[in-house]
Amino acid sequence: MKRALKRIPKFKNEKDEREFWQTHDSTEYVEYKSLENWRFPNLKLSTKPITIRLPESLIERVKIKGHKMDIPYQSLIKKFIFDGIAKE
Repeated sequence: MKRALKRIPKFKNEKDEREFWQTHDSTEYVEYKSLENWRFPNLKLSTKPITIRLPESLIERVKIKGHKMDIPYQSLIKKFIFDGIAKE
């Protein structure tokens, strides 16, 4: 017998949606067994590789911090840049 699923509410923004899913069980809203596997073979990367020269000591410090946070150091550098721009 198929169980009745709850309706996913409409959210005002991503913050509200994030808070909702942190406090609710998604299995009450989605039947995961019925999901399909999708592939996007022609999807282009939305990032552009760049070259930036940084002191080796700075790179090592970021690698250590990333390791402590369990985040790849290049992702951590991107986060630092994003956070710095967001503060403007």
